[in-house]
Amino acid sequence: MWFKKKIEAKAEDKLQLPDGLWAKCEACGEILYRKELEKNLWICLKCQFHFRISCRDYITLLLDDAQFEELDAHLEPLDPLEFPNYKKKLKESQQKMQLRDAVVYGLAKIGETPIVFTAMDFGFMGGSMGSVVGEKVARAIRRAYEDEIPLIILSASGGARMQEGILSLMQLAKTSAELALLNQKRIPYISILTHPTTAGVMASYASLGDIIIAEPGALLGFTGPRVIEQTIGSKLPPGFQRSDFMLEHGLVDIVVSRKDLRNTLIKILNIIWKHA
Repeated sequence: MWFKKKIEAKAEDKLQLPDGLWAKCEACGEILYRKELEKNLWICLKCQFHFRISCRDYITLLLDDAQFEELDAHLEPLDPLEFPNYKKKLKESQQKMQLRDAVVYGLAKIGETPIVFTAMDFGFMGGSMGSVVGEKVARAIRRAYEDEIPLIILSASGGARMQEGILSLMQLAKTSAELALLNQKRIPYISILTHPTTAGVMASYASLGDIIIAEPGALLGFTGPRVIEQTIGSKLPPGFQRSDFMLEHGLVDIVVSRKDLRNTLIKILNIIWKHA
């Protein structure tokens, strides 16, 4: 009997792929080539799931000529409770993301309409809302109130920042109160919900828009499906808390692909503001 000799490839002979060459879609599991994903605005070519992108990417994608006059860029969080390792995590996120905290805001234009634009970045500690995030959102609302121009807030967050305790939770009430004043002045606020927008952010300013737009497949809600299932002891419906489910149940007004988001905002602003 003849046996074929088993030849084992040496480690150095094996195909070496550069780090980050491929990405896996969390919705359908498809393995995707990153360069193709980038060309497609980080939307899965198979199932259209929208990958998370940075606040800078949204500035480039949505604003006229990608121009953005950032305000209060110097604000950064402290460690009021001396929470273990919080300072270290802040420093790591600041160096990695090149941001002071999980949100930026400033003056911009969309379709030549002046706006106050605010964008969260999930890459900074999960987009968690601490005292600085809440303060910057509140200041964005006040600036829209003072300048009498529309406000757009793009949310991506896992919720309140536990390392700041009650100081974080206070931001829910503060931002909601500021939005109530903006509403009294009849200045429009458009809320854009991206994947994921949950917990304290969803329970405050993210769900208080005059018009609420969501990206396809975004997870939206106060708490995640697994926690709810464990609490109620039963299985949830398919697609529960995803943007299409929320559209069917009235939480959001429209689900818009990232490719169409800028044009959709231009149309909305032309209708509700320029013709007001």
